[in-house]
Amino acid sequence: MNGLMRGLVLGGVQVLLVAGVGAKFLLDRVNYPKVWVQTAPYDPDLPIRGRYVRLMAVVTNGSPESSVELERVRLAVHDSRLVAMADQAGSHWLNKRSCGAQSCWVLTEPLAYFIPEHVPDPSIRASGEELWVEVTVPPTGAPRPIRLGVKKNGRLEPLTFR
Repeated sequence: MNGLMRGLVLGGVQVLLVAGVGAKFLLDRVNYPKVWVQTAPYDPDLPIRGRYVRLMAVVTNGSPESSVELERVRLAVHDSRLVAMADQAGSHWLNKRSCGAQSCWVLTEPLAYFIPEHVPDPSIRASGEELWVEVTVPPTGAPRPIRLGVKKNGRLEPLTFR
């Protein structure tokens, strides 16, 4: 096998690997629950962060009597809400923090949502608007962002980037 053939075979293997990952994510969207989640935008202010928005997912704590600031949880979808249930074997961490005038629970690991180069940062919202994200919730691993939306006057409107 000459160099050209080796290069073509390697390129074909790489295309198959990328296509396999894409196919897995598409199957996950079909098979696992999707839910809209309120976010608390988080920007670590890194100069080489790229064109994405980091979002802290605000979740409902399934153990509201919990007085700890940080706890291990597993995620589930109940009544169209993302709920965190206390679970020492869970794969996520939940942190209590201030969200405006009240406290809320957020996942400690932020979600990354990639945006096109030409659009302004969607995490900068006008007063009275909240940024939400629709996510797929797999049984293991972090929620996977699908699309962003803005909630204003109680109405959730998905964002479109053109």
